[in-house]
Amino acid sequence: MALHLIKLCVGADSVEDLREWVARRSLAAIAAGQQPHSFHTTRMVPKRAEELLAGGSLYWVIKGFVQARQPLIGIEPFTDGEGIGRCHLILGPEVVDTEPQPRRAFQGWRYLKDEESPRDLASLAAADMPLELRRELAELGLL
Repeated sequence: MALHLIKLCVGADSVEDLREWVARRSLAAIAAGQQPHSFHTTRMVPKRAEELLAGGSLYWVIKGFVQARQPLIGIEPFTDGEGIGRCHLILGPEVVDTEPQPRRAFQGWRYLKDEESPRDLASLAAADMPLELRRELAELGLL
């Protein structure tokens, strides 16, 4: 059973904003002769990296709801130019829509157990519903 991370997607107002950011990063990587992945830099290195890399994803909270995920494909600790330890969470280029799941704001990232993670939207009948309707149904506990 995979372990996941969950994090606020600061600066994105929608899943489409996130997709555009990922596309820009992927194109820059391809132009530099690298794999088309994106990464997120964080201060803390996950101690449970092996579990995360066994099929885990980074779930993004956008506007108070988990709305998307990206597969985790690598974790690369490094030291920045100021001597501070940091970590790149290497993410697959695919942004997968998930069922909306309300989340309060928090700092950093948190572990997310597989059984607590929202399902992929494509696997639900609600996939064709407008986003606002999905959010409202999720708030009511009906989705």
